[in-house]
Amino acid sequence: MVLPFKHEPFTNFNEETNRKEFRQALNSVEEQLGKEIPLVINGEKVYTDDKITSVNPAKKDQVIGKASMATKKHVEQAMEAAEEAFKDWGNWSAEARAEVMFRTAAIVRKRKFEFAATLVYDAGKPWGQADADVAEGIDFLEYYAREMIELAKGKPMEDRPNENNSYFYQPLGPGVAIPPWNFAFAIVCGTSVGPLVAGNTVLLKPSENTPVIAYKLIEALVEAGVPDGAVNFVPGDPSDIGDYLVDHPKTRFINFTGSRATGTRIIERASKVQEGQDFLKRVVAEMGGKDTIIVDENADLELAADSIVQSAFGFQGQKCSACSRAVIHEAVYDKVLEMAIEKTKEITVGNAAEKDVFMSAVINQKQFDKIKDYIEIGKNEGELAYGGETDDSEGYYIYPTIFKDVDPTARIMQEEIFGPVVAFAKAKDFDEMLEIANNTEYALTGAVISNNRKHLDRARYEFQVGNLYFNRGCTAAIVGYQPFGGFKMSGTNGKAGGPDYLPQFLNAKTVSEMF
Repeated sequence: MVLPFKHEPFTNFNEETNRKEFRQALNSVEEQLGKEIPLVINGEKVYTDDKITSVNPAKKDQVIGKASMATKKHVEQAMEAAEEAFKDWGNWSAEARAEVMFRTAAIVRKRKFEFAATLVYDAGKPWGQADADVAEGIDFLEYYAREMIELAKGKPMEDRPNENNSYFYQPLGPGVAIPPWNFAFAIVCGTSVGPLVAGNTVLLKPSENTPVIAYKLIEALVEAGVPDGAVNFVPGDPSDIGDYLVDHPKTRFINFTGSRATGTRIIERASKVQEGQDFLKRVVAEMGGKDTIIVDENADLELAADSIVQSAFGFQGQKCSACSRAVIHEAVYDKVLEMAIEKTKEITVGNAAEKDVFMSAVINQKQFDKIKDYIEIGKNEGELAYGGETDDSEGYYIYPTIFKDVDPTARIMQEEIFGPVVAFAKAKDFDEMLEIANNTEYALTGAVISNNRKHLDRARYEFQVGNLYFNRGCTAAIVGYQPFGGFKMSGTNGKAGGPDYLPQFLNAKTVSEMF
């Protein structure tokens, strides 16, 4: 009997026992750093001469692992393996495939601290964020397995006399998962196992920044019983194999999370029918956000300041859902800004492999330089109210930064920064708050802090985002509780962790029999 879904609980690091065990996990993982990571093609480990070197963002001279790089030849081999494996895997019962996912979840759950500690090194995630990342991956395994069991039952149809109608789902075939580095286990897991449990086969190309934790997922899936070729691990240079994966005439779907620029490029390329391709490719894309927290004059100001700070600076602001815009009613603007600054002053920054901190380093030099440039832009567009410091001597550290009195059309209010930078803007009434909140090309997440029921009811339909939160921050969606995904330039509204997700990787079929 499969129990009802319940999300994986987070670890309480206020308890000394958990802190001690996690420190032990960090020490254990540190002893394993620097190992070579192979490709996995048709169940075989393949080592190549060219390597992707993963480093600790908080200590950039510390090598976490070296992943073999796939070439187009390897992609071709992986696609052939996936196509062959699909003939078997696609015919497994939904219950049998789900059972493999349940076993994978159990394996990860037993090794939760190991996986989370790896995220600390591979992605620069602070303890609580790393623990939540692994928990979300477990949730994807558990939730999608249950969803597939239900979808396998099909949908009820009406019959006329002497007629039997059925409606059911079938998998598409081989496809590609291209996840990002910021949720280097959770989204890697979700983008891979969703299509996989639906009966498809997958070529997983992880981010070149975080291949080590991605390989641990492959190890867990293989241990749980995923057959050879059903999932293939092909890390590589995006400029070398990225377009090849998308363009391949046997690629049935592309499951992507990343930047707007890359996402729109994938959608454009996938729309072209290649020679030998007799189907239309499906693209599921989540492409980022420019997320706003609204605070009206009837709000709990303590809650408002805390929600802004937590949402803006959690995991160094490297979340597509991060609050990068705070729109505050003019009557409470100065007070909320003051409280937010005071809370930001309490944030600890450092190497999470050495101590439990709220913020660590951003992922790499490219992101460091980009965020630093935006801070300079912000100084010309508003007033630097707090922070602005940067330091890349040992790691890629950007300290929490707050700008005030920013025009709603300014670049730092419009462009995705993907770092610990939040801009405050003032509004005279709720109409103007909604107008500002909706004035970007993105529509991913948002929040309203208010005790005014009329304002909340208006925002429910007028605040144009895929995930809207009332009286809480705009990050931390939970699988099965708050399905995640936006529209406009935030993506295809795939709603990861929700009931509409798996059908994107399935064909619906109707069979009608007369008798």
